[in-house]
Amino acid sequence: MALQLMKLQITASSTIETAPQQQRYFYVTTADTAAGGTLSIDAASFFDDAGQAVVTLPDLAVNNSIYNVYINGIIQMDGISTYTPGATAVGSLAINVPTGGEPIISNSPIVLEIINFDPSSTVTLNT
Repeated sequence: MALQLMKLQITASSTIETAPQQQRYFYVTTADTAAGGTLSIDAASFFDDAGQAVVTLPDLAVNNSIYNVYINGIIQMDGISTYTPGATAVGSLAINVPTGGEPIISNSPIVLEIINFDPSSTVTLNT
């Protein structure tokens, strides 16, 4: 008898959902932040989509989250900001204004967008 490849005769289907959970936080600057300076915004200085004061900035899901920073409606480059989750005096957003660049002027809107993903998958084997 000749050699044969032996294998299972199984088919499978899968369903994958990413389930993003988006949260947005808003702040309006109260003073200029010069080039080379850092604007630090405490958790309690933000307000949410309903206009309510924020108590705590949420954790970022490990390997399943992103945060974006917008200044005057323009998304900012990765690497100029540092996000720290937590409550007042712990949670914050720090924006480092590049040296030689333009300042962040007073009354500029800052939007912090946090997206945590809660992925799930279902696999069905058909034998």
